[in-house]
Amino acid sequence: MLLSLAGSVANAQIPSAELQIKTAVLAAPSDKRDKAMVYGYNSKGEFVVLRKGSNEFICIADDPKVSGLSVSCYHKDLEPFMARGRALKAQGKNFKETFDIREAEAKSGKLAMPKQAANLQVYSADSANYNPATGDVTKGHYRYVVYIPWATAASTGLPAKPEAPGMPWIMDPGTHRAHIMIDPPSKD
Repeated sequence: MLLSLAGSVANAQIPSAELQIKTAVLAAPSDKRDKAMVYGYNSKGEFVVLRKGSNEFICIADDPKVSGLSVSCYHKDLEPFMARGRALKAQGKNFKETFDIREAEAKSGKLAMPKQAANLQVYSADSANYNPATGDVTKGHYRYVVYIPWATAASTGLPAKPEAPGMPWIMDPGTHRAHIMIDPPSKD
C-alpha cells in the first residue's frame, strides 16, 4: 500500500523507520509489539508499510506533520475499515462524507466489517512530553476503542455517554462505526 502525503509533509522531519516503529508499537499490547505490522512514512512522506507483521495487530506511526505524538494499533479485522478511511481522506473527503460512504458500503456488504468485537488502542502525548528525535515519551495516555458494528446501548447495556471519568460508553450506536469508548483519566 502506498498513500502519497508528500505535499503535506514536505516541511516535516520524517523520523527513521526504526524510530517510527519504536513509537508506533507503543500503542500495541506489550506482548504483541515485536510481531505487529507497522505503517509509517518513507523519506518522501509517502504512507507505506515499514514492517510486515506476523500477528493480529497493525500499528500506525505518528504523523510527522502534527505536533506531539499519536500512534495507534488495531486488530487486523479492522484493516478494511481503516484502509477505506485512509483512501477517502486522501480523496479529500471530510469526516461526515467518510462516515456516510463507509456506512452505505458496510450496509451493502461492499465494506467488510468485523463479525466480532475488534480492538483499537491509541497512545498519545503532547509535544512537551514527546521527543521526536529519540522517541522518548513521558506522561503518555492510552485510549481504548472496541468496535462492535451495529451495536446499541440496548444491545450492550452501555450508556450513550460517559457518566463518570474513564467509564466505558457506546459511541455511534446502531452504525457500522459503533464502538465502546474507554478513555481512562490522565495520571498527571
